[in-house]
Amino acid sequence: MKALIYKSTGSWYMAKAEDGRMYNARIKGVFKIDGITSTNPLAVGDEVELELEDVQEASAIIHEIYDRRNYVARVSPHNKRLHHIIASNLDQSILFATLKEPKTSQGFIDRFLVSCESYHIPAVIVFNKADIYRKKEMDRFEEWKDIYEAIGYQVLLASVQEGRGVEAVRALLHDKTSLLSGHSGVGKSTFINAVFPEFNLRTNEVSSWSGKGMHTTTFAEMFDLPGGGRLIDTPGLREFGLVDISKQELSQYFPEMRALINDCQFNNCMHINEPGCAVKAAVSAGTISPDRYASYLTILDTMEENLY
Repeated sequence: MKALIYKSTGSWYMAKAEDGRMYNARIKGVFKIDGITSTNPLAVGDEVELELEDVQEASAIIHEIYDRRNYVARVSPHNKRLHHIIASNLDQSILFATLKEPKTSQGFIDRFLVSCESYHIPAVIVFNKADIYRKKEMDRFEEWKDIYEAIGYQVLLASVQEGRGVEAVRALLHDKTSLLSGHSGVGKSTFINAVFPEFNLRTNEVSSWSGKGMHTTTFAEMFDLPGGGRLIDTPGLREFGLVDISKQELSQYFPEMRALINDCQFNNCMHINEPGCAVKAAVSAGTISPDRYASYLTILDTMEENLY
């Protein structure tokens, strides 16, 4: 019986089957060692084949994992050589960011977008907490909005607290499987509670001593949306380490650079100090944002040569 993984707690999974029932499912041991380099062989959003174990107890065994259409992964916080799959089979990814309490860095946003690009997942950036922004933050928002919209990303401003922009975000979710991500404390769970109070998610304030959000979601979890679509809530991410991307291909995941790669003098140009580099020329001309280019160099600098 075909089923979809809705929640993972490490060793047990909540799977919704074709019959509409939710089953407690576990995997056969073979999946754990069958050439999978991630810390989690199964992720929320995975399609699986279930074998019923106990109908009364609604328990089952997962004996097959179907091929993923796509997925988003990050470096495992416990082992830099492994990656952790956050979710799979996505239609879009929505990144909640804030310019204050806590502040989301542009580097974090760019790493997230690179990861979405590498797995061909459309991304939307939602800047939440507009109600606490002053002129400095609003100027920064307008600056970043111009940068990201110019390269094809949708950027929204919202205040879940005041209900501003919430309907626009909600409309994006209709009939799609969407991943909701961001630092802890940016208002993901508050947003979900505001538009779908029936889910009743726990929320937490930003830590007063560190200025960082505190984790409220321990495991990724998927919810069916009234009217169609699914939403995957993820644990707050403190950092976003890229996986499966080589230094040579990084620029392909910056849309504004990808458009110019074939114009570089050398086909293996890294866009650092090579002569005839179209990307560097575009940065000098102001058609590529210097901040985005700085992000590219920073990411490049932190990537290990031997990573894939």
